Amino acid sequence: MTPTVGTDVDIPTGDGTADAYLTHPADGGPYPAVLLYMDAFGLRPSLRAMADRLAGAGYTVLVPNVFYRTGRAPVVELPGFIDPGARPEIFRRLGPIMRSLTPDRAMLDADTYLRRLAAAGTAADGPVALVGYCMGAGLALRTAGAFADRVAAVAGFHGANLATDGPASPHLVAGDITAEAYFAHADQDPGMDAAQQERLAAALTAAGVRHRCEVYAGAHHGYTQADTAAYDPQAAERHWAALLDLLKRAF
Repeated sequence: MTPTVGTDVDIPTGDGTADAYLTHPADGGPYPAVLLYMDAFGLRPSLRAMADRLAGAGYTVLVPNVFYRTGRAPVVELPGFIDPGARPEIFRRLGPIMRSLTPDRAMLDADTYLRRLAAAGTAADGPVALVGYCMGAGLALRTAGAFADRVAAVAGFHGANLATDGPASPHLVAGDITAEAYFAHADQDPGMDAAQQERLAAALTAAGVRHRCEVYAGAHHGYTQADTAAYDPQAAERHWAALLDLLKRAF
């Protein structure tokens, strides 16, 4: 991997200041830009490490704390390793925060994040890529639809509720997407069951979006997150290969 340099940055928004992590190859670039959307556990050491690994492959990566309206990351106290016993209490506290990030608020923020990424001296001109994990997969999907002219590729891993039958389901933006898309589901994930998987794929196909949707057999929701009990090293490495392959095609 190429040596990287990561820094904490503050991003002014219409509702305050979003703390974020910006990382890029040490020689400065410019390099193709990636907006990385966090999972619900948020901006923390393991997610910074993932951003650094992506940067080491030749990208400038921005990871915003999308819960900044509540506070700086971490917005709730997290153990060093998140095991199943800790999850109920963590999500009891995270639930209201997650619900407060409405699609409208999220897309106002997305515009700000994309502008900040474009202004980074280490980011190359032109469209960016999006990648999201868990709840971040839905944010990435919405952003690809809302800002199609600024997005070259979008990827989501172990996303939940991406294609519900509700009126605000993320998959309903498929008709606006021009980027190439890749979504990898966990087959042990009740939040993204077979019906939703089929609905998402059908929407992307109907919209003419170049895409691939895959199911990682045996994987659980959160399989990429090394600081959780859901981590699956084999599935995580498969995700890295798929993501880097997508980015190579995009840039």
